[in-house]
Amino acid sequence: MAWGAVDRVDAPSMVDREANLTGLYYFHDRPLASGPDTVEVVLVVCREQGLQQVVWVGRPLHGPAYATARETIRRDGVRRYGEPRPGPVPGSLEWPAGRTVLATRTMPDGTSELVMSASGPDYAACSESHRAATGHPADAHVADLLGKGVP
Repeated sequence: MAWGAVDRVDAPSMVDREANLTGLYYFHDRPLASGPDTVEVVLVVCREQGLQQVVWVGRPLHGPAYATARETIRRDGVRRYGEPRPGPVPGSLEWPAGRTVLATRTMPDGTSELVMSASGPDYAACSESHRAATGHPADAHVADLLGKGVP
C-alpha cells in the first residue's frame, strides 16, 4: 500500500463519505483487518490527494496484556522513527517523523483498545480542504473514533 492515488482496494465492510473524505472501514471479517490482534482498519481516502491516512484498532486488552502490547508498539515506533513526544490526547504518543500517533480507547467494560494512526505526506492539505467544506478538520473523525477531543 502506498500514499496517494488509489486504483484498487479490497471491498470494505463499510464506506462513509463526507465532503472530500471517503472512509473505507475493514472489520475483522475482511483481509486488511484479519490479523489476530486487529478489530478494525480504516483507510481515509481524500478526493484530491488519494490515500492519506490508515487507522488501526487493536483488540480489547486488559492489564498486563495491554501494557505489553503498548510497549511492543512503542519500541517498534522508536526503532523506526526515534523517541516519541506526547501526542494530541492524554496518554498518547506521537512520532512526527513517521506522521504516526498511538493512542488508547477505553471500552465500557474497562478494557482498552490501542489505536494507531499513520498519515500520508499530503494529509494536512486534505484536512484543510475538509475544514473548508465542513467547518472541522479531518482529525475530528479520528477524535470521534477515540471518544476524546483532539485539537
